[in-house]
Amino acid sequence: MFRISAGLWDKIHHFAAFPQTGVSLQQMVQFGQNPSPGTLLLASKFLSEELPVRLAHRVKELDELPHKLSDMPSINKVKEWYAQSFEELITFPPYSAPPDLQNILNESLRKNHAPFLPETTPNTAMFRHNMQKAPTMNGANDAVPLEKSNGKGKLRVPVEKRYYVNPPSAIHYPPSVYEYNDKFTKLIQNIKRRHDPTVTTLAQGILDWKRSRNVSSIGTDVQSWLDRFYMSRIGIRFLIGQHIALNTLHSHEDYVGIICTRSNVHDIAQEAIDNARFVCEEHYAMFRGPPVELVCPRDLTFPYVPGHLSHILFELLKNSLRAIVEQYGASDESRLPPIKVVVVEGKEDITIKISDEGGGIPRSAIPLIWTYMYTTMDSRAADTDFQSDFKAPMAGFGYGLPLSRLYARYFGGDLRLISMEGYGTDVYIHLNRLSSSREPLL
Repeated sequence: MFRISAGLWDKIHHFAAFPQTGVSLQQMVQFGQNPSPGTLLLASKFLSEELPVRLAHRVKELDELPHKLSDMPSINKVKEWYAQSFEELITFPPYSAPPDLQNILNESLRKNHAPFLPETTPNTAMFRHNMQKAPTMNGANDAVPLEKSNGKGKLRVPVEKRYYVNPPSAIHYPPSVYEYNDKFTKLIQNIKRRHDPTVTTLAQGILDWKRSRNVSSIGTDVQSWLDRFYMSRIGIRFLIGQHIALNTLHSHEDYVGIICTRSNVHDIAQEAIDNARFVCEEHYAMFRGPPVELVCPRDLTFPYVPGHLSHILFELLKNSLRAIVEQYGASDESRLPPIKVVVVEGKEDITIKISDEGGGIPRSAIPLIWTYMYTTMDSRAADTDFQSDFKAPMAGFGYGLPLSRLYARYFGGDLRLISMEGYGTDVYIHLNRLSSSREPLL
């Protein structure tokens, strides 16, 4: 079992004093197009510095939780996972380039053979949650001070002035570059695998804490911490997943890593509809679940991470399907009213509206639906063998809506809900089609 030594704690506090560096979808697409061993090397160097900072922030926060949450065994286990991954990253041997290659890379950085990455725009979710400011990748200044909420006022040079530029393409890279990229990719693959059960393990810790204190709901301070923690997790897994894909997957004209430059909204929505209806039919032993009508241009595409959008739609459709079945019953499938999914493209956003006639939500309960661990299903312990964020069992833990909202907000979108008690509910998913919003680092 991993234990955090005093020396490791010192390093964690040191790294946690530095600000995190936000990236945008647009920047990741531009950087990842036609990657060379040199660009992958520079990306590895960026991640080897950025990931320890992000992990250190989370370890420190997990150790300082209020209300004795840190005493819960499941939460302590998550803290140890993060600390172990932090240690593996900071002890991973850095790449020592041969002098001639180092001179070429330095010259590339000095002369800036590639243009600076496009500027990011503030993520509006940052203002909604009173998030701290963080350095961006556009580099308006050569050094950006850390905000007061982050602690010690450390400085970091903007990322594109360090490594996020392309070296010249006509370089003969030595085998050591390929070996380093391969070893670093395997390291972060193991880290990603270690953290697969984080969501449910943390959920179990919160559930144990609620039972130990005999409380029915969590407070706003715990809610805010969970928002910060899970938003950070989304960002860490996005950066790791993108790097792994760039290093291991064959190139595809529509994909840059895990980002699809032409994500087809109609196809993603239809797949989510089919999957959600299947889960509904299995759960309620129905021959045919409630119908779902999709109104969406078949050729509507934009750059996005398909897995994120699929997760959001799947969770929301499950809620609507369940509301319909519980409102009208599963015995007469011909009586079930359709759920309507309407997709519209605007200048700034692609908006998806999901409308159901499932009876709606009482106005007094609207604030609760965004609360973690709030669910109308029977209370039960979390399945600790559950290994993914993207599967149906999470429907029973009250995580579907709050996590879906975080996924929408990660790239500058949002998720809103309007309900009419006695009739039904409309949910609006706003997706930022400009792709320039930086991560909301908390």
